[in-house]
Amino acid sequence: MSLEYKDYYKLLGVSKTATQEEISKAFKRQARKLHPDLHPDEPEAEKKFKDCNEAYEVLKDPEKRKLYDSLGPNWQDGQRFQRPPGFENAQFNFGGAGGQQFDAGAFSDFFETIFGGGGGRAHFSNGGGFSGFGGGGFSRGPSRGSDATAVLELSLEEAYRGGAKAITLQEQTIGPDGSPRLGTKTLNVTIPAGVREGGKIRLSGQGNPGRAGGKPGDLYLKVTILPHPLFKLEEGNVILDLPLTPWEAALGAKVRVPTLGGAVEMNIPAGSSSGRKLRLPGKGLGGRGRRGDQLVRLMIQVPSTVTDDQRELWEKLAAASDFNPRTF
Repeated sequence: MSLEYKDYYKLLGVSKTATQEEISKAFKRQARKLHPDLHPDEPEAEKKFKDCNEAYEVLKDPEKRKLYDSLGPNWQDGQRFQRPPGFENAQFNFGGAGGQQFDAGAFSDFFETIFGGGGGRAHFSNGGGFSGFGGGGFSRGPSRGSDATAVLELSLEEAYRGGAKAITLQEQTIGPDGSPRLGTKTLNVTIPAGVREGGKIRLSGQGNPGRAGGKPGDLYLKVTILPHPLFKLEEGNVILDLPLTPWEAALGAKVRVPTLGGAVEMNIPAGSSSGRKLRLPGKGLGGRGRRGDQLVRLMIQVPSTVTDDQRELWEKLAAASDFNPRTF
């Protein structure tokens, strides 16, 4: 059987003495350059891409490469040749899977004559790396796009209330000339009420596009909550430091306390010390039935300056009181 010789080294642009690392880098470079998606108007683009994949399938494997190199001293001449002895029973099982699928076409007669008719489907990963061949014959089937992630920054009020929010994201696309470009898209997001720090919101079908009519992947928005001037977060609980006067703490009082859902009246028990925590149930973050609380930490403050009359009153109080907070 006489076939036209295919120079796999020339197809990848490497020398016959190239290392495995050089061959791998050359394949990735050529595959990105020749991918049919980047050359929709070139009829030969798919054939060139197929030849590139076929060359790499042989040269990446030491055994197949050794068989290929043994074709004889005239391998560089591109002349017609006869299958050498020992190739008749050469069969290879091309394992491998995964990656977004790009049809690389059937192997050439040259390949199948030398290495057998194993055949398979070429897979080209999203990251640009070749991931092997899977058996079962060639097909141009659709494949689902990969999922994507992005950070969604929310104010504490937005996380508490939830609701609709329009967001603008940057996305990388391939331009008509095959070069990567940055574009923007605006999406309407429904934020679950009470979403917590690190929570994920799934937007179905807004991830990376599929191949050959396949469905796009999903977009996952990871929530990060921005710092707030009044409140701090402790998992699902909201912490508020509430300043009190000494007499409010000593005598008790009813004070207005801000919460994420609006201000409320809170009773301060008489004899409260600074640092004491009072709880407002259900005023924190979280879904229905598992909302956190708001913890109100009492912080007693004293005036930095006093009038003569006020100082006299403080002195009378000090003289009349036998309270000593220091027990050591």
